[in-house]
Amino acid sequence: MAGIRLQPEDADLSQQTRATPPTADLVSDDDRSIAADSWSIKSEYGSTLDDDQRHADAAEALSAGNFRAASDYSSDKDEPDSEAVNSMLGLQSYWDSAYADELANFREHGHSGEVWFGTDVMEVVASWTKSLCIDISQGQLPNHVDGVKSEPVEDGYKCISSWSVLDIGTGNGLLLQELSKQGFSDLTGTDYSEGAIDLAQRLAQRDGFVNINFLVDDVLDTKLDRQFQLVLDKGTLDAIGLHPDGPIKRMMYWDSVSRLVAQGGILVITSCNSTKDELVEEVESFNKRSTRSSQEVEEPNKDQEVSGVAVPFRYLSHVRSYPTFEFGGSVGSRVATVAFLRS
Repeated sequence: MAGIRLQPEDADLSQQTRATPPTADLVSDDDRSIAADSWSIKSEYGSTLDDDQRHADAAEALSAGNFRAASDYSSDKDEPDSEAVNSMLGLQSYWDSAYADELANFREHGHSGEVWFGTDVMEVVASWTKSLCIDISQGQLPNHVDGVKSEPVEDGYKCISSWSVLDIGTGNGLLLQELSKQGFSDLTGTDYSEGAIDLAQRLAQRDGFVNINFLVDDVLDTKLDRQFQLVLDKGTLDAIGLHPDGPIKRMMYWDSVSRLVAQGGILVITSCNSTKDELVEEVESFNKRSTRSSQEVEEPNKDQEVSGVAVPFRYLSHVRSYPTFEFGGSVGSRVATVAFLRS
């Protein structure tokens, strides 16, 4: 699962225009159950939380009004939300079929497949993330991020080679190849489609990136038993939001990702369906829900001070170099890349 397919001829399309489903009939998971089952494997890692329980917790929080659906963050209120949410792009069967085609194309012609959001965006994400990690390694944090202690190192460029990196919904794994070029070496990519992982492994072997580790894993029911200093998502949250149960699954996403990012680590999300402000607002909503849950577990006294409770994620920075356009008095871009610091 990698994200939304942006065609080159759509250069004037606003980032705030939500992806709409193809004109073809929606293909259900059942219709492709045979193909999906043939690719379904289980990871060796132990599960950290029962999926049914997480689904129930998310549904309960959603019904309580603690989280807004992804479509509620849209600044374009005139566009029907149902068309964006009920999309084939949110179904695993779609990605299984897509990567089966791309894998066959690789075998026949050696093609790498699509680069989600384009090569330019991928290169910007990799180089910008490297610079951000070096700054943090050298103890340089943005002025608005206070109360965070970071021990500076003498050579940040050498330090990033030891950063543990996870790419969620890695697809063909080309972003990890780009990060390897930037100096990162402890690299892991996961995807719930075995076809994507097969393609990523073949491309990495062909291109000489034998240090990258690829695993079949669903971020909503992850079996990973370790945390990472740097976690990247390029389009996966977008696709999750397009599932018929998108609002609930987005909540499950944040619950899971918060356990994958190590304390003091960084989460970098690249989206074409959410603006920087919308992603920040979604994180703040998750922070409130998570803090409220922690307080309920601890059963604090009514007079107890709770303002000092640490939130899971804090906004760190965002890419400012993407081309922008103005429409209706608002300035925006087709893609947003935002970094959050794990408290």
